[in-house]
Amino acid sequence: MNKIIIPIIASCFFACKPNPVSKPDILASHIDSSVTPGDDFFNYANGGWIKNNTIPAEESRWGIGNLVLEENLKRVLAINKSAAAENAAPGSANQKIGDFWKAAMDTITIESKGLADIKPYLDTIDQLQSISQLPQLLSYLHQLGVGTVVGMYVAQDDKKSDEMALKFWQDGLYLPDREYYFKTDSSSTAIVTSFKRLMTNYLIMSGVAAADATNSAEAIFSMESALAKAHRKIADLRDPVRNYNKMPVSALYKMAPSLQLDQYFESLHLASIDSVIVGQPEYYATLEKIVTSTPITTWKMYLRFRLLNTFTDALPDAYGKEHFKYTSLLSGATEQRPRWKRVLENEEDAMGELVGQLFVKEYFNETAKKRYDDLVEKIRAAFKLRIENLGWMTDSTRQKALVKLAAMKKKVGYPDKWKDFSSLEITPKSYLQNLVNANRFWLQYEWNKLGKPVVRDEWDMTPQTYNAYYNPSNNEIVLPAGIFTVPGYLDHELDDATVYGYAGASTIGHEITHGFDDEGRQFDEKGNLQSWWTKTDEANFNKRADVMVSQFDQYTVVDTFKINGRATLGENIADLGGIILGWDAFTQTAQYKKDEKIAGLTARQRYFLGYALGWLQNAREASLRNQALTDVHSPAKFRVNGPLADVNAFYEVFNVQPNQRMYLADSARVKIW
Repeated sequence: MNKIIIPIIASCFFACKPNPVSKPDILASHIDSSVTPGDDFFNYANGGWIKNNTIPAEESRWGIGNLVLEENLKRVLAINKSAAAENAAPGSANQKIGDFWKAAMDTITIESKGLADIKPYLDTIDQLQSISQLPQLLSYLHQLGVGTVVGMYVAQDDKKSDEMALKFWQDGLYLPDREYYFKTDSSSTAIVTSFKRLMTNYLIMSGVAAADATNSAEAIFSMESALAKAHRKIADLRDPVRNYNKMPVSALYKMAPSLQLDQYFESLHLASIDSVIVGQPEYYATLEKIVTSTPITTWKMYLRFRLLNTFTDALPDAYGKEHFKYTSLLSGATEQRPRWKRVLENEEDAMGELVGQLFVKEYFNETAKKRYDDLVEKIRAAFKLRIENLGWMTDSTRQKALVKLAAMKKKVGYPDKWKDFSSLEITPKSYLQNLVNANRFWLQYEWNKLGKPVVRDEWDMTPQTYNAYYNPSNNEIVLPAGIFTVPGYLDHELDDATVYGYAGASTIGHEITHGFDDEGRQFDEKGNLQSWWTKTDEANFNKRADVMVSQFDQYTVVDTFKINGRATLGENIADLGGIILGWDAFTQTAQYKKDEKIAGLTARQRYFLGYALGWLQNAREASLRNQALTDVHSPAKFRVNGPLADVNAFYEVFNVQPNQRMYLADSARVKIW
C-alpha cells in the first residue's frame, strides 16, 4: 500500500464549481528556498508549508493526508447529519447511516448505561472455569470482533488464486510489534509501563479489585512476552513462500490440541474445512504450551481487557480517556481526537462502502475518472518499454513479465458493483450493539466466501479512502477516488506535471511496481505464488535490491531509531519505480516538451515537486519511533529523499553536485527497473 494507513475521505474538488478567487500555486507556495534541493529535497519542497503549519495537539502527524481528511470528513459529517434528520425507510442506506450516527453521538445514554450493554459479554467470560472451555469462549469472542490469540481469516490461496482459503497468522499481542516486548530504551519501556497501567485501570473500572488487577496486568504482559518470542520479525513476514504452509486441518489440530480447533470451527459453522494455510507454525506450537501453562484467572482477565478495549469508543468516556493516555505515547498527540471524528472512523470500518455509495454520486465525476484511467495506461506503457529494454533480464523472464504487466487489472475511483449491506442491522439505541452487529456482519461476509468462486471485482478499500493498494492474488491495482485528492484544488486546476508526480508517480506507478517488487514479483499473471524467474534473473534482482536495503539501513529516523531496509524494501522499490515510470510517462506530454515555467518553476521541476507533495508531512518523534519499529513504509522524508537519490533525471533537473548530501555516485545508485 501507498499512503497513510488511515481511512480518509475524498474531496469535493471533482464536482464543485471553480473558485473565481486566484489561488497560490500548490507547489511554489510550499517551497523553502533556504534549503538546497540536492541537500534535502523533502524540506526544500515542503519546508515552507511545514514551518507555517504546526501539528494539531490531537494528531501524531500532519500533512497532505490529514488535509484531505479534514476537508472531506466535513462532507461525510454532512451526509450523516442529513441522514439522521430524515425519516428514512427501514433498511435504506440513510437509515443505517443516520441511526449509526445518532447512537454513537448519544453520549448521555452511553454514560447513563455504564457497562450495561457490554455486561452480558463480560459475564460470559466470567463463566470460564477450565482450559477445556477456552476454545468455545475464544470462538464466541471472535464472532463479536474481539481479537485474541487465534489469528484466523479468509483470503485467496496464494498458490491457487481461484480458491478461497482459511488462513492462520501469528496474533495475541497488544503492543504494535514484538520488538516492544524486548527493547530497553526509555521510550519503549515507557510504552510498556503505560500498557500495564491501561490494563490495570480497565480491569479496576470494570469491577476487578485493585490488587488483582495489578497482578493480572503483570501476568498478561508475561504471557504476551512469551508469545512475542514466537512471532516472526516484520521483515520475515514479507517472504510469501516461507509464510505459506498449507496443511490438512488435522495437522493444525495436532499442532495445538488444547485449542480444540475442531470445536472452534464447529461453533463458527466451519466444520467442513479440510485444509488450512498457516503463516507461522512455530507460533501455534508455542501457543499450545501457553494455553496449558497459563492460569484460568489470567485468561479471564486477558479476555476481559481485550473485550473492553475492542469497544472502548462505545463505553463511558472514562475508558476513552484512559486509552488515550496509552496511545499518546505511540503517537505523540497531546489531545484526544474529537468524538465526531472517531465516530466517523468507526463508521468507515462498519459500513464505509455504504457511505461511499452516497459519496461518489456527488464528489467523483466521470471526467476525473477518465483522467486517471488514462494515466494508468500511460504509466503501464512506460513500464512495458522499460521491461523491453532491461539489460540485466533474460528474454525468458522478460516475456513473462510483459504478460503479467498486460494482465494487471486496474480499478479506479469506485466499484462497478457495490457490496450488499441489507443484512446489517443498525439501531439508534445502542452504539455498542451496532459495532457488534457490524463485526458479525463482516465475519459472516468473509465466511460465506469459503467454497465459492473468488469474486475478483470486489474492493478492499472504500472509494473515499486516501490510500491505494496492489493485490498480488488478483494481480490488480486499486485506486480509490480519495487518493487523487489535492485539498483545496479542482482537478482541472492541476497541471500535468503536478498530477504525473503526485498521482502518477507516488500512487499509480508505485502500485504497478508492487507487482514486481521483492514480494509481488513472486506471483504470476494470474495471482499465483510460483516462480516464473530464471535463477540468473532472480539473483540479479536480489543483488540490485540489496543495494537499496543497504542504502535505507543508513538512514536515521530519530535518535537511535533507524529505518529497517529489509522490512521496507518492497515499499522503497515501489517508490523508486513509481518515480521512474511517472517520469517516463511525463516526458511524452506536451507540457514536458514545451517546458514553460509556471510560478517560476519549469515543468521538469514541477514533476519532482509534485511527487514530494504526495509526502507532505510533519510527524512527532514518538510517531516516528513507532513507525520505524512497526511499519513497512519508510517515514515521509525518506520516501522522497531516498528514492530520488537513485534517479538520474533528478540530478539533471536540480543540478545535484557531489558535495551535496543527497548525492550518490552513479555506481551506488539503485538500478532495478
